Amino acid sequence: MEARLKSGLWVSALVRQCDRLARPAVVLKKGAPASGGIVVVLRGRAGRSALSQVRDGEGRLGWMRATGEGPVDQEAADAYVARALKRDPDLWIVEVDAPELIPPFEARMV
Repeated sequence: MEARLKSGLWVSALVRQCDRLARPAVVLKKGAPASGGIVVVLRGRAGRSALSQVRDGEGRLGWMRATGEGPVDQEAADAYVARALKRDPDLWIVEVDAPELIPPFEARMV
């Protein structure tokens, strides 16, 4: 079984990692500290991309480009976040500066 890191700790580590990389990262909404889902909004030159934390069929952690393969505008990213929060009010929402829309963390895309 894969060890699971508490959501609040993972988000704190992401913010610190971004700080070391000189990339602004902001926690827009705090979720459940132990088990809340996480949405990372990448803010790039071409637009935004929302990554949603998911589990694959075998229970392994992965990330899905929730707003599609290409960049979207601010309104589309905000609309996705609003819909996600309606489904799960315990979500963590983090926005990260990622000029090329590449996550600044190890992300296995599903």
